[in-house]
Amino acid sequence: MRRRVWGTAVVLGLLAGVAPVASARAATGGAGEPVPLARLFDNRAVSDDARPGEADFDGSGGSLSARDLTAAGWTPGGALTVQGARLTWPDRAPGEADNVRADGQSVRVRGRGDALAFLVAATGGADASGTGTVRYTGGARSTYRLTAPDWRTGPLATKAVALPHINTPGGQLAEKARLYVVTVPLVRGRQLASVTLPRDRDLHVFALSVRPESRGWTGSWAASTSGYTAVGPWTDRTLRLVVHTSAGGPRVRIRLDNTFASAPVRVGSATVALRAEGAAALGAPVPLSFGGRAGTEIPAGAQAFSDPLGFEVPPDTDLLVSFHLPGTVPAAPVHRLAQQTSYVSEPGDHAGDGSAAPYTSTITTWPLLTGVDVGGGPGSVVLLGDSITDGERTTVGANRRWPDVLADRLRQQDQVPRYGVLNQGISANRVVTDRYPGDGVSTDTGGVSALHRFDRDVLAQTSARTAVVFQGVNDVRWGATADQVVDGLREIAARGHARGLRMLVATIAPCEGEARCTATADAHRVAINEWIRGTDAFDGVLDFDRVLRDPDRPARMLPAYDSGDHLHPGEAGLAALAESVDLRLL
Repeated sequence: MRRRVWGTAVVLGLLAGVAPVASARAATGGAGEPVPLARLFDNRAVSDDARPGEADFDGSGGSLSARDLTAAGWTPGGALTVQGARLTWPDRAPGEADNVRADGQSVRVRGRGDALAFLVAATGGADASGTGTVRYTGGARSTYRLTAPDWRTGPLATKAVALPHINTPGGQLAEKARLYVVTVPLVRGRQLASVTLPRDRDLHVFALSVRPESRGWTGSWAASTSGYTAVGPWTDRTLRLVVHTSAGGPRVRIRLDNTFASAPVRVGSATVALRAEGAAALGAPVPLSFGGRAGTEIPAGAQAFSDPLGFEVPPDTDLLVSFHLPGTVPAAPVHRLAQQTSYVSEPGDHAGDGSAAPYTSTITTWPLLTGVDVGGGPGSVVLLGDSITDGERTTVGANRRWPDVLADRLRQQDQVPRYGVLNQGISANRVVTDRYPGDGVSTDTGGVSALHRFDRDVLAQTSARTAVVFQGVNDVRWGATADQVVDGLREIAARGHARGLRMLVATIAPCEGEARCTATADAHRVAINEWIRGTDAFDGVLDFDRVLRDPDRPARMLPAYDSGDHLHPGEAGLAALAESVDLRLL
């Protein structure tokens, strides 16, 4: 077993932040008395479309459209939850100062958590970054590095929201403006007192907040948003989604994500129930609430957690999560490869109906729903993967993905904690290249790259303790080199370690005989696996290549484990993967 020991040096240059360093030195500095962020606003980013000259975000007269922000559900003083952090869009009218240019200012911040979330964007045509300081009560401090992508050229794959226009004094441009949420780690358990911003005046901060730790919760089920596709359209319909739990508990909450969207989505009501069969509930569905209300509106790019509900969730059980969409929904964020049949109702709010009768059509995706958490428990293992983890070629509704079998093993033993298992596999996903571009309606549901989704799909997952990375075959099948994939895996490991996660990696399975698994692709696969077996970048290695390969022809899968397409293991092969995992590594 490989272990990585992290000392007290600050690691700089990671995409989403750095490892915090506790210090006994007194919390002093030349940044001045900490004040709320809004008192430091010194830049005007948002303009009325009719008066674009009232704002100048970038020093060249460019600004965000107030109308576009409203259309996205980003309203002055409105709350946004992104990556588990609750942020507030500045309560400012168009043309008023609504953000601060980072220049070492000291900001009053309170709370305890695992990360500090910044709502940011850069101006100047490139990323803006710098090092800041977090001060805790009692005098300890930690440092962080914050990088904000540019508002016009930054990656769409990682943006919180993209607006369709940029206002200028000379007229409105049909060019996307981007805003980002970036998190950096905190010393867990310490009470924050203030945050000193970096010094880079091209880095603009609109909001910041502490993301609380998900104590008292275990992630039981999860699915990654793999794309943003046309649906229905659904008008006044109720979705009843079938999900299968890993861990159980006495309370439940759900998470809905409006990832990649350009408009808000309204949820009128929602319920949870145990499944009898089909769309029928075992007993009356129990209402969920959101901030004490029956429904919620989720802004573009944001998410919503339901309130805690006293509801006994058994492990290894099908749940029905139902929610009413009172408006018209022509497109939605989805997880495409559900390998599970779910249901859409006839018109009306049928979330509370126990009967299957109103549910007259079926779907094979999971729209909007990305997580189910249960009360208590030891936390979760997150599996970051591609179609082999997603369950390609498994029986629909049978829950025979390798993560399902791993969850069965964890429940049936007492060696290690009975973790929840969160399947974050996306069919066709890659480590270093986006399949879905990260913006707009698309038929491609291969997701953004593992590098681009790591913060959302691993770091922000409820109670994540350990992550397993099992990806790379799609990269080499589509022309990536071993060095590119290794660099991506190394960055993923470092980013996970910076947040205190235990990081495991799996070798890439053989695929000779599949059309794109050429000799060149296999050579890169072999080189990546050699690096994986010898690296200390991860805490442990799962040698899935050795489990699946044919000893007589190591470039191909053992026929008994092959689903028939030479790329995806069949159910026997997937079970072999799960059975091979040394649970003590988790």
